[in-house]
Amino acid sequence: MKLKTKLTLFNAISKLVIVVLFVLLVPVLIKWISHNYVDNNLIKQKNKFLQIVKTQGIKNYIPDGEKYGSYYLPVKEEYLTIEEAVPQYFLDTIKNEKRLVERDTIEYRILSHTFKINGQNYLLEIGKSVSTLDETSTPLQNIAFAVLVGMILLTILADLFYTNRVLKPLGLIIKTKLIGHKFPNFGSYEEVKTSTSDFQYLDISIHQMIETIEATFQKEREFISNASHELMTPISILQSKIENMFERDDIADDTKLRLLEMQKILNRLKSITKTLLLISQIENEQFLKEDKISLQELLQEVYDEISIRLPEKNLTFDIVIPQDIILVNVNKFLIFNLFFNLVNNAIKYNKEDGEIIIAAENENTLVVNITDTGIGISADAMPFIFNRFKKFRQSMQQDSFGLGLPIVKSIAAFHHITIEVDSVQGVGSNFKLTFPKELI
Repeated sequence: MKLKTKLTLFNAISKLVIVVLFVLLVPVLIKWISHNYVDNNLIKQKNKFLQIVKTQGIKNYIPDGEKYGSYYLPVKEEYLTIEEAVPQYFLDTIKNEKRLVERDTIEYRILSHTFKINGQNYLLEIGKSVSTLDETSTPLQNIAFAVLVGMILLTILADLFYTNRVLKPLGLIIKTKLIGHKFPNFGSYEEVKTSTSDFQYLDISIHQMIETIEATFQKEREFISNASHELMTPISILQSKIENMFERDDIADDTKLRLLEMQKILNRLKSITKTLLLISQIENEQFLKEDKISLQELLQEVYDEISIRLPEKNLTFDIVIPQDIILVNVNKFLIFNLFFNLVNNAIKYNKEDGEIIIAAENENTLVVNITDTGIGISADAMPFIFNRFKKFRQSMQQDSFGLGLPIVKSIAAFHHITIEVDSVQGVGSNFKLTFPKELI
């Protein structure tokens, strides 16, 4: 998952958590706020009433000859009562209580307060219907929720915009420095414009690392190329001298056997040197890609050259290729070597009475499968089969140099051909070559 996606997902989840907490807490908060608001209003009404009583007297609220007075607003939402209380009675509270009003039981938020006027103790009750509180709380909750959702959406958009803006240099670094470049040739350095110091440091560090890698690979290629060239001359001289010694009559038979062993060793060394030189030339792109060839004819040439080895294990060889497949913009010599090495391995590691099949599919793209019924490749060895000089137990038994598949990999990379390997030990192997459309 990309970093930008992770950050966006985190922001969205965090906002969702906030919404859930808000939904759970807002009714309690609004109820608490509403009660505080009502309580403050009740206290203000009490203070106002006491001020009026102090200036105008209590008789305006308690009828003559009565000890109790009550006043209800319409729909019984609010009420006010005054009654005489015993001298020692004291009360100053605000709480919810139920009252029976004209056969209706109504729950009120009631302020109860005792006060004295002219030596008489009175109890004042000011009540507000709890149902009116709920009626105001629900719209407040809806408004608060709508405002919250709007703010959450706005912050998500702001986070997304800001995240894209902040991470844009990182995307440019990945795109321009790592993706779309042929390893290890990365081209010239272009600084990524960013005000974030971490990204500036990352950009410079990646560039320095790439320069080091590129220089190291270039030195390795130059060494392999130069060493291969230099080794060919003394090897050829030694071979010529050994061949001249074979023509002499005074050479004993045991000496000739030793010279023959030396010649075999020189041939092996010469083969390795040529292979390394070929890989170096491929990686340095010293071959032209201007040939136009028929795939079926090319595979027939491979078969004609290597078929002499098939009777050794009584192998069958089938080529199932449409005649109309033409490869363009390729190097015939290299493509021939690619298939030759794969078929050579299929023969070398096959079983007695086994088979080799080369089949092609050309629908959306050209796919060629080279399948054998050989000993297969172990799962442990699979990641290393294209490594140079990496020799496994089966290759040691076959006197292999460990350079066949590295050549195949280099040729395929040179032509942008994708290689996929599927193998089961004791069953066989399949090498799948996918050709880019520009080669067809």
